[in-house]
Amino acid sequence: MSDAAHAGESDGVRHAAGGDAATGEVLAEVGPRLRRIRKDRGATLAGLSEATGISVSTLSRLESGLRKPSLELLLPIARAHQVPLDELVGAPPVGDPRVRAEPIVRGGRTHWPLTRQPGGLQAYKVLEPQRTTVPDPRTHEGYEWLYVLSGRLRLVLGEHDVVLGAGEAAEFDTRVPHWFGSTGEGPVEFLSLFGPQGERMHVRARPKVRGKEL
Repeated sequence: MSDAAHAGESDGVRHAAGGDAATGEVLAEVGPRLRRIRKDRGATLAGLSEATGISVSTLSRLESGLRKPSLELLLPIARAHQVPLDELVGAPPVGDPRVRAEPIVRGGRTHWPLTRQPGGLQAYKVLEPQRTTVPDPRTHEGYEWLYVLSGRLRLVLGEHDVVLGAGEAAEFDTRVPHWFGSTGEGPVEFLSLFGPQGERMHVRARPKVRGKEL
């Protein structure tokens, strides 16, 4: 087995161990949380037992951590306390969804990545400065979607040479020779979504069949 494979196997073992430890920590907090919620509501073990059908001894062992919590035990307790199940088990906090990627300057054009996951569709906000550039169409695998936020964007695609204004969009197969950039009239801001394997955005006008829209 290669060093890389050994490293991957070790990482997998550490990840699993880390996952078990994290699960253990969550389960260890369930008991004290159950006791706190019950006391906050002024309920007794006997009263909760009557409401849930769970024996007093089982409830006591749950709260003390001597009994492992299960869904069939926690569901009736959540119903009796009228709280979401998440409140009993302590759902993990939602991470900050904001993307704080640093701008990338490439060929005089500034890109702000709007996605964090590698592979698949990639989204960018792009600022193209005012400049005069000779179009140099290229081809590569993929599919691209452009949306102009402000300014005017020149797009050369195959035999087409068009200008997109604010609020206009275009999409195309990048295997067709293409180029886009400044019209020379001013800067332009636009969004670019690119699928390296040809993923499409499904925002095109609906196709027509026999002269009627689908």
